[in-house]
Amino acid sequence: MKGKVVIVTGASSGIGRATAAKFVSEGAKVVAAGRSESALGGLRSDVAGADGELKIHLADLREQTQVERLVSGAVEHFGRLDVLVNSAGIIANGTIENTDAENFDKMMDINLRTVFLLMQLCSPHLEKTAGNIVNVSSVAGTRAFPNVLAYCVSKAAVDQLTRCAALELAEKKVRVNAVNPGVVVTELHKRSGMEEEQYESFLEHSKSTHPLGRVGEPSEVAELIYFLASEKAGWITGGTFPIDGGRAQTCAR
Repeated sequence: MKGKVVIVTGASSGIGRATAAKFVSEGAKVVAAGRSESALGGLRSDVAGADGELKIHLADLREQTQVERLVSGAVEHFGRLDVLVNSAGIIANGTIENTDAENFDKMMDINLRTVFLLMQLCSPHLEKTAGNIVNVSSVAGTRAFPNVLAYCVSKAAVDQLTRCAALELAEKKVRVNAVNPGVVVTELHKRSGMEEEQYESFLEHSKSTHPLGRVGEPSEVAELIYFLASEKAGWITGGTFPIDGGRAQTCAR
């Protein structure tokens, strides 16, 4: 990956942050996009002295003009693009009965529309380098879970977007894959409004819902993303890969 140019969204925390750090450690030139300047500054400190290069990009990806600037700025700065990692996302509670249209649209906007726009804008640049895309989906994209309806729908759509784009871009030698994590220790749930005590209880309960008996770490998902983006995965496209401690194999409980 040395010298390759990578855009990573959601790089302020969690899986996105771990992924950006992984690519930089392997010598890549990474454009790390997020909304928190202080968090991105912390990422810069984490990768100080690594073989690669980190460029921070503050952006609210719900704004299409900011998505466009992210892509054009990355290509203008580094001269090329090899990998896009779509990791930005949100989660919120809600059922078919109480999810209002505004919150449904917000979930689709961030978790799906932004992914679509970035893939569309990056594809012409990735065609020039025979590059690839890795989307961060969820076990909720493959299984139904109660009280997170809009989230499940958005991630199922990301999986299908991944497969459709993989088929369409294959002749251009651009690969498209996705990872489907189970519960991973990130800020995702706390940002949805879960209090610290609730979150700790949720993590403890999750030990029983994941057959391997524990939740995941962002670095573990980052390793899979890195593999899928690497030449070692050169014959893999259109795949959605579970990394969930076996969660997708269980019945809801």
